[in-house]
Amino acid sequence: MKNFSRCLRSASRSVLVLVGLSALSAGCAVTPPKKDIPAVSPRATFLSAPVPMVRKIPEPRVGGFAFADVAKRAKTLAGASYEDSAKTAPKAFTDIGYDQWRDIRFISDKALWKKEGLPFQVQFFHPGYLYSRTVQINVIEDGKVRNIPFSKDLFTYGLNHPEGDLPVDLGFAGFRLHAPINRPGVYDEVIVFLGASYFRAVAQGQRYGLSARGLAVNSAASSGEEFPAFKEFWIVRPEASDDQITLYALLDGPSVSGAYEFIVKPGKETVVDVKVRLWPRRDIDKLGLAPATSMFYYDEHSTLEAKHLDFRPEIHDSDGLFFALGNGEKVWRPFVNPERLMINSFHAIDIQTYGVLQRDTVFDHYQDLETRYDARPSLWITPTPQVDDRIWKEGHIEIIQIPTPNEFNDNIVAFWVPQAKATKGQELTYSYRMRWASPESGYAMAYADSTLLSMSPDRKNRKFIVDFKGKAIEALPAESKVDAELSVTGGGRIVEKQVLKNEVTGGWRLVFAIEQEKRPGLAQLIPGFENVVELRACLKNGDEVLSETWSYAVEF
Repeated sequence: MKNFSRCLRSASRSVLVLVGLSALSAGCAVTPPKKDIPAVSPRATFLSAPVPMVRKIPEPRVGGFAFADVAKRAKTLAGASYEDSAKTAPKAFTDIGYDQWRDIRFISDKALWKKEGLPFQVQFFHPGYLYSRTVQINVIEDGKVRNIPFSKDLFTYGLNHPEGDLPVDLGFAGFRLHAPINRPGVYDEVIVFLGASYFRAVAQGQRYGLSARGLAVNSAASSGEEFPAFKEFWIVRPEASDDQITLYALLDGPSVSGAYEFIVKPGKETVVDVKVRLWPRRDIDKLGLAPATSMFYYDEHSTLEAKHLDFRPEIHDSDGLFFALGNGEKVWRPFVNPERLMINSFHAIDIQTYGVLQRDTVFDHYQDLETRYDARPSLWITPTPQVDDRIWKEGHIEIIQIPTPNEFNDNIVAFWVPQAKATKGQELTYSYRMRWASPESGYAMAYADSTLLSMSPDRKNRKFIVDFKGKAIEALPAESKVDAELSVTGGGRIVEKQVLKNEVTGGWRLVFAIEQEKRPGLAQLIPGFENVVELRACLKNGDEVLSETWSYAVEF
């Protein structure tokens, strides 16, 4: 079935913090007919498969203590003033460095459920270094809760020499689940919960890359960001025949308390179904749901000088954001390493899915045998409304991109912000599915395979080469009347545009150049003011939209 439409305006707002710019860009819509912790594929083929909006999440087989009990605790916490009751590691462990902390290793033979031969095993992290705050970890067996006491006997300490005993109620820094995800009988890491509300997972054959969080509160806000933390976990003992495992978490912070249910199913893609109930203690200006955190240093379109000083052509855990809306619009936004803090928001109605992706999975584009950026997972977020879908109905996707001088710190944050503000005393209930997987979009439309960029010495002109691939355009002969709908907003104008068949890839190439426009008034008086230009483009054949919308923010 062909898709016919014009390119419709999709609200995008870009802000360079310090200069206060806002700009609008557009997208192409179609009328509807979607640091490593070790673990172990060329650029992905994009398949034609629908992405369902509503999924039936399997109910875990649990008697006795369950998600409702965690929710009661969260609601009780929210009804009282916030109290940080987390225990911390002794000073001997908080003052050590990363290498010393990594030298403290869990003894794998003491993994939870290893002797029982169950399909999942649990290993624990010792508190220390940056992970000095501890969490309590429990297991649920036959509906009854059993706490896992801390013990030095669970660890080897390497060159560290701790003195004296540590309390059994100290807790752990976090934990990780292991399963035979890559080879039968070999239990590799599947998902890790470590630090505040952070966690990350891998699918078969992948290595750890981007992370997720339980919640983002006032990220990049003038009031300061808040990091609520998981303070207690309950892990449900699996049956011998189970291919998934259920765990619960209690979250608490100054502004909000919450209960989480995670159902983890590892495999060729690792699926995590998440159910959440939140109770704000106070009004929250910006509540970010299903946050993802990643690192982007540079790739093929970067003009960073460091790119020419490193043998690796690209360095990133993720290279862009994809999202699909209910009106058929699909958008790809390549990440940048900006000169100043950059915040982008995309207004969305009826969000179908969004993903922080590592779309480029070709080893030759990284040439790094140690970090294997080519094997990092993509993370897809799909709302799974069960009762109330208003939280996902309208809002915006926000991307925060932070300047970074290296690859050692995460500098990308993306999350969903509902249109309605979270207010004190209300209950928020929502659910979503996470797929830690390949970057396959599941859509038949052509996609932006690569973005290349050059600029003039005075930085006032930019030239872009965007290569599109996909079955939707590869069958079109070179004489086809393929064109691009291209828009520039925020102080730039198009000086060149060309669309041509790429005889090497079989796809189509968009080449265009823009130059910075002189802007009157305040923009001329304040250096750096209004120096972000928003671009968007999609390929069309007459009225037929052939590709996703390529969207980009240019700093002049």
